[in-house]
Parts: sequence; C-alpha cells; structure tokens
Amino acid sequence: MDLTRIIAKGAELHLVALMVTSHGEQLIRYNWDDDARRNIYSASKSFTSAAFGIAMREGLVSLHEKVTDAFEKDLPDDVSDHLRKAELRDLLTMQLGQRTASLMGGQRPFYAEDDWVKLSLSLPFEDAPGTRFVYNNVGPYLAGVLIQRRAGCDLVSYLMPRLFEPLGIRRPMWEKDPMGYTFGAGGLFLNLPELHKLGMLYLQEGAWNGRQLVPASWVRESTSHQADNDSYGYGYLFWRGEHNSYRADGKYCQWSVVLPDRDAVISVMAECRDGEKLTRLVFDEIYPYL
Repeated sequence: MDLTRIIAKGAELHLVALMVTSHGEQLIRYNWDDDARRNIYSASKSFTSAAFGIAMREGLVSLHEKVTDAFEKDLPDDVSDHLRKAELRDLLTMQLGQRTASLMGGQRPFYAEDDWVKLSLSLPFEDAPGTRFVYNNVGPYLAGVLIQRRAGCDLVSYLMPRLFEPLGIRRPMWEKDPMGYTFGAGGLFLNLPELHKLGMLYLQEGAWNGRQLVPASWVRESTSHQADNDSYGYGYLFWRGEHNSYRADGKYCQWSVVLPDRDAVISVMAECRDGEKLTRLVFDEIYPYL
C-alpha cells in the first residue's frame, strides 16, 4: 500500500481524516485536520436505522405497522390510497411513495410550518409505496420521531445507554426540528473515530465488548439489498456498494464503509464533492491491500 500516494490523493479530495481497520488491526489513521466533531449529514440515518432495530427488539416498533396507524393524529384530512398502504418499512428504504424529496438541508430553514410530521404526511404520495426509489429525508425523519414518541425521550437520550455510551461516545449534538424532535435524517455531529465505531460495530454484527448492542439479525437485514436504485441497491438507511460492501453515507463524503468479505472498515470524513473519485481511492488504492 502506497501511503504517501493515498495521503496526496486524500489532500486533493479535501479529506479531513481517514481510518482503515482490517482483521482488528488499524492499518491507516491519518488526519488532514483535527478530530473536532463535524456534521456527518446523512450518515446520521444509519444511526437512526440502528435505533429502529433496537426499538424493534424492545417492542416499540415493527416493520409492517401501517404509517397511518403510527401517526394517526397527524394525518391530513384527505388520506390517499398510497399513504394508507405505506408501512414503517417504507420509511427506511427511500420508497415511501413521494416523488419529491423534502426536509432536505437547503429546505429546512425556510419552512413556515413548525410541525414537520404533519407537513411530511400532507405531501403528495404519487406512487405506491415500495415501487420507486426517491432519496428523501421524510422517511428517516418520521422513523426517528416515532421512536422518540414511543420511548418518551429524544433520540440522543434513547441511544446513550443503548449505543453511544457502550461505544465510548460522549453525548453528541444532534439537530432538532422546531417541535424539539431529534432530526433522524441528518445533523448528528461526531468525529471520525466515533463514526468509525459504527462501522466496526456493524462489522461485528452489532456486538461490542461482549454485549449485543444491535440485534445481529437486524444488522444483516438492514444492510442487505432491500430496494433497487441506480447503483448497488439500498438497505434500511444504508447504501450498498461494490465488493459486497455497505456504508453509512453523508453529504461531502462522511463515510463508514463496511467490507465483510475482507473483515475491514474504511471510514472517512471529508469536504469532498467528488464521491466517484473518493470511491476509486477506497476501492482501487486501499481495498486491494486489505
């Protein structure tokens, strides 16, 4: 592995930090900046996915519950047939049935409405759920809200004893909506070692220091192919990738890439706008040496 070449390419791609672990051994740990916590953007969704799996184990949610039952008091006056068919599973696969992405980063500061749950459910459901992949923050946001309502606390408080504390992650900051709900679709602030721990936890099928933090069955199901897209497919708030990989993936390339076939995790934080070039750095320059 040509570390000098990797560092130079990382600088060109505006990487902030890089960590590579293979077979339990740290192969690369390099920083172009300090380890301050940064917005991991949509990689936050994968933490919401983990929370959903934990909440399933605790009997708080189920994949096939109807969205209309879960949010009965938030529904519009006119509930479409497509919305009536939607299940909680559809919140996690980007196949909710809405053709237009909503609650995205550039939209959130400008909504006149404070109640984003009612707003989300009032938007058109043009397609039957489970039939069209549209990357959209509505699904993971609603999934996160439902966990918070049924657990009786915000998402950070819910995950502190169940995930963050066991992983050695001190209480993080996570964006909230105008009503005070943690925004499960984005806005979690972590540093690279903390993001890397999620990848390592999932590589170990949810086990950490002898504790099963996330059910192993959920790890396998949520990271497997659940929805078609224009790439390698999508799980439950995880992206599928080449070489049987899957990843938590945030804007500007906040990634934790899990490679089960190589017993490895590659994590990056970046200010990169060229995901394809970073993909090639990961799979052409690092992957062959794992």
